[in-house]
Amino acid sequence: MILSMTGYGKATAIYGSKKICAEIKSLNSKALDLSTRIAPLYREKEMEVRTLIAQQLERGKVDFNLWIEEDAAQQGAPINRAIIENYHAQIKVISEATGIPEPADWYATLLRMPDVLTRTEVKELSDEEWMVARTAVEGAIEQLMEFRRQEGAALERKFSEKLDNIENLLHSIAPYEQERTDKIRERILDSLQKNLGVEYDKNRFEQELIYYIEKLDINEEKQRLTNHLSYFRETMREGHGQGKKLGFIAQEMGREINTTGSKSNHAEMQNIVVRMKDELEQIKEQVLNVM
Repeated sequence: MILSMTGYGKATAIYGSKKICAEIKSLNSKALDLSTRIAPLYREKEMEVRTLIAQQLERGKVDFNLWIEEDAAQQGAPINRAIIENYHAQIKVISEATGIPEPADWYATLLRMPDVLTRTEVKELSDEEWMVARTAVEGAIEQLMEFRRQEGAALERKFSEKLDNIENLLHSIAPYEQERTDKIRERILDSLQKNLGVEYDKNRFEQELIYYIEKLDINEEKQRLTNHLSYFRETMREGHGQGKKLGFIAQEMGREINTTGSKSNHAEMQNIVVRMKDELEQIKEQVLNVM
């Protein structure tokens, strides 16, 4: 089964007035390249989060985000009454002592003073809250994995289609092989008779012709390419993590197709080789997304 390295997942969980949100997305990469943005309250659990992600995703450029959305009624910073009263008293004393007029707008002045609007409570992460947050993290990872499975199934269908196309094109070469041999023979004979005008030993000519044609024979390349096509299909049915292996097989397929093209010495066969290369390039592009 093929898994794609491209994916996206998001999950939420509720704890009291908090809405805990986890979001994760991934793109293709040669190894696991993980970056995280985690709310300060949960930062002590970053290593645990990284381990959860690494166990499931294995490869890919991964961005993970964990944040908190609190009820608007709970978000406002409290006004520190004691500090405001202290500032008010100090300003009145200074005004009386210096003759400087008191502020016309006390609220505007006092609310701008340091530490008037501060959160005095100390937040600590409880085990109960973390277990809730962890369900959001795991839910986002599972959504991403499901996305990867769906994308992987689409890739597998695409690969199968391209492999079938290459196989059909390979079979379509056969009718031109005998035609190519006959044309080579005719071209050499024509050169001997018309251009050189010399007598020749027909038996020796046939021997040399056979040797020359054997050098252009593509049966081995066809057989190896057929084997690579089969091996690619077998590898797709293996467990996940076969992306690099499929890439290596595609490279070997390219070598056989290129050699076939260089040996073909026939216009129609070379056209078929170009079409096979086009199908293979599409496979190579998509193999980069396979985990």
